[in-house]
Amino acid sequence: MQLSLTLDIPQLNRPLLYSDNVLLIGSCFTEHIADRLAHHKFKVLQNPHGILFNPLSVSQSLDSYIDTKMYAEDDLFCLNELWNSWDHHTRFSHTDRTAALTSINESQRSAAAFVREADWVIITLGSAFQYYLKENGKPVSNNHRAPAQWFEKKLLSVEEIVNSLTNTIEKLKAINPHARVLFTISPVRHIRDGVVDNNRSKARLIEATHLLCERIDQVQYFPAYELVIDILRDYRYYDIDFVHPNYMATTYVWEHFVKTCISPTATETMQQVLDIMTAKSHRTRFPETEAHRKFKASYLAKTRALQERNPTMDLTEELRYFAES
Repeated sequence: MQLSLTLDIPQLNRPLLYSDNVLLIGSCFTEHIADRLAHHKFKVLQNPHGILFNPLSVSQSLDSYIDTKMYAEDDLFCLNELWNSWDHHTRFSHTDRTAALTSINESQRSAAAFVREADWVIITLGSAFQYYLKENGKPVSNNHRAPAQWFEKKLLSVEEIVNSLTNTIEKLKAINPHARVLFTISPVRHIRDGVVDNNRSKARLIEATHLLCERIDQVQYFPAYELVIDILRDYRYYDIDFVHPNYMATTYVWEHFVKTCISPTATETMQQVLDIMTAKSHRTRFPETEAHRKFKASYLAKTRALQERNPTMDLTEELRYFAES
């Protein structure tokens, strides 16, 4: 008996390898995938601007890395005793203006270098709603809990989304011709927009990303949104807020991502990495015993062998831990 729909997800034309540099940008769902890739020791850089929800903010952030933009003190504003940037998430906010600016520009430098070597740019879009400052029309990425009357809210058209992202992808190809782009749509419901407007927003994102896939050879789509909304399709796969997919749902999406987006040779290596990471997280009550010393020596040998087979993989912490007496 079949109890759910099935979804045929095509394999990526060129799946992810351990030698790849993977830049991930977008909504909070981006970080679920990024954290799991990082845990399996892929080379990732996630959200150099912090969490971003809408396409214009994603385009603006990528453009800033491509253009090697550095921010100045005048780009920051003070609100609620914190220095903030309209382009960045609150994780960059700080009580000290210099500290906030330093953190932003350090991230800019890292992202500018990384995007030029990136093999994959994975973009997760969350909402087609864009906020603009009323005083000057500037599009903002984060409202920083500023008064609502400061902003004008607009639902972007499919054409606006496609044009913005197309321009950014063309700029990316100019500095990094081998980079590939993978779009996903976040299954997180933006319920503050209301159920109807959330669906309108998601529909525009879906249509826009599929148009990009049709028009640009190096662009593909992974159906994270459809896996949760259409296949799982049950509130038991959401947290108590009925908005965010829970661990079971994100794991389900991750498993499909591994099957369709990561090369078979890399998935074999992932199992070896997971074994080592599990061993590293093990905490014994009796570290002075001979059995524990043998346990660490065994995993030190496994880690060294894995490092030799994968010289681009960073296993520094694991080697240090298993080498400690």
